[in-house]
Amino acid sequence: AYPRRYFRLLQDARIVQRAQARAQQRGLSWGELEAEVREEVGQSSDPRLQRPLHVVAEKILGRTETLPASWAVAGTTGYDFLNSLNGIFVARENAENLQKIYFRFIHGVIDFADLVYQKKKLILYTAMASEMNLLARQLNRISEGNRWTRDFTLYALRSALIEVIACFPVYRSYIEEPGHVDERDRNYILQAVACARRRNPTENASIYDFIGSILLQKFAAYVEESERPAQHAFAVKLQQVLGPVMAKGLEDTAFYVYNRLVSLNEVGGEPEHFGNTVESFHEQNAQRARKWPRSLLATATHDTKRGEDTRVRIDALSELPDDWRKTAIAFARRTEKLRREVDGRFAPDRNEQMLLLQTLIGAWPMRVEELPLLRDRLIPYIIKAAKEAKTNTSWIQEDQRWEEALRAYVEGLFALPLRHPLWKGLQPFAGRICEIGMHNSLSQVVLKIASPGVPDFYQGTELWDLSLVDPDNRRPVDFESRKRILEGLHASALSRDELARELYANWRDGRIKLFLTHAALQARKDRSSVFAGGGYVPLAPEGSRAANLCAFARTGRDGDIAIAVAPRLVAGLLDAARLPPERFSGTFLPVPGVKAGAVLQDAFTGKERTVTERGLAVDQLFSTLPVALLTMQRS
Repeated sequence: AYPRRYFRLLQDARIVQRAQARAQQRGLSWGELEAEVREEVGQSSDPRLQRPLHVVAEKILGRTETLPASWAVAGTTGYDFLNSLNGIFVARENAENLQKIYFRFIHGVIDFADLVYQKKKLILYTAMASEMNLLARQLNRISEGNRWTRDFTLYALRSALIEVIACFPVYRSYIEEPGHVDERDRNYILQAVACARRRNPTENASIYDFIGSILLQKFAAYVEESERPAQHAFAVKLQQVLGPVMAKGLEDTAFYVYNRLVSLNEVGGEPEHFGNTVESFHEQNAQRARKWPRSLLATATHDTKRGEDTRVRIDALSELPDDWRKTAIAFARRTEKLRREVDGRFAPDRNEQMLLLQTLIGAWPMRVEELPLLRDRLIPYIIKAAKEAKTNTSWIQEDQRWEEALRAYVEGLFALPLRHPLWKGLQPFAGRICEIGMHNSLSQVVLKIASPGVPDFYQGTELWDLSLVDPDNRRPVDFESRKRILEGLHASALSRDELARELYANWRDGRIKLFLTHAALQARKDRSSVFAGGGYVPLAPEGSRAANLCAFARTGRDGDIAIAVAPRLVAGLLDAARLPPERFSGTFLPVPGVKAGAVLQDAFTGKERTVTERGLAVDQLFSTLPVALLTMQRS
């Protein structure tokens, strides 16, 4: 019976789909048309259609790209949020240092924009060669139909098409109506054509003008009315190729080659932009609160390149450039004898070593005695990464000798006893990264659940998620153990404050993450007017540690309020895996609209906090845990 009900809902929900076309015709945004659509839905016999289905788009947005306003969706699947949040844990001031370390380690220089361009061309000439041939023939038929363009050869058209596609700055455009291209897509097309022309100064520029005019739907005066449908059909077909080319060239190739800081090499990420400012994070959150309040908030999915806690550990490398440089150099020196010569080159190459070392540190187990178990996960990972990079081997042209050398290298690495200088030197640094990463993870949980949108949790992430790319992140999850842990937290005889202290002290078992997740979600449930469509107010800390905080308030229509406070860039603040609250002595959090004397309660510890004339004292907020989620006491 359930599938029948579901498809009946889908059938009625076509009202929403039709509204998208209506919005475009009338020049309205979905928000402007929503009330009208809801009125239509309300006339349905099924009362559950008073609220349309929650539909989100699997749309990968560029850093400055936004969803088209006319789309009848609640938002995206959350990769844009993932990258926005992850970026605030990266020390942006160390971008140049990390780049120097990387380039010196690999004995080379990589320009990321050029790398993406080259890898997209590689995909177009190999994996998507058939699609390109079809597109080129389709364009050739158009050019031959007019005496002004029939001199363009099939080869020239195909080459020019490859250049334009390789230069396209986002995943794809959305041309639908003949003769109409919105301003957003128009700018992307102009960028792509200009880039293609600039990269090929010896080519006939008119061929790029020809392609550009078709994509822009600006039919030249010499184009007959009868020719225009074919040109529109070509533009629609070409943009269907854009997405797969970007995905394969960027996510599945370039992200395995550019290894400056691999935590930035995430779906929807742009690794050349080193991290994100807190101000930008606030701007993106505020925009989501206004336009897409039901968009998903992801930190891990089945497609992410690494687990959510693996990622924020690797972020921590950006805070310790000197120690990271020494660690990388020592790692290369102490494993040099494990490399094999393959056709005059040594495997793994230095770039593969850099990726492996960052991955090893990111996935470092909570207990050093569990380190040998990591071997059988790293071997398939580094071989897959090498194939995806398409530098020394690939899925199409496997170099089995190279892949065997990679396998032997990892096996040799883990065959070394823990007392070997390699492991003895690596353990203290990896342990420190784990401690920083743990605090990043706790901040990530709180900021994610409190942000505007719908927090999404991938299977297994309730505890520490130190997974790698698929298939590693698709291993079976022990949900029974998670259920037992949650029941144990509920049954604890300790007060909430005592329990929080105990969990923080024993953070390695992961219970602290589940505790925060459950408590924050309960706070969301109890204050739906605040979190489900409530307002968003960025908060500006004051004091010497203001830069080490991210804080915001969520406001409800009934005057209710919630405040999330989380630390960032904590490498220089920790003391033996603990963030001492006195590090934030003298740092305050002003709360606009909340009067001095107001009392708030911490959702994690149950402690009450009083707002002073200067705001909230951060050292008091962090007296038990290094994060806080405060809610206004109800009268």
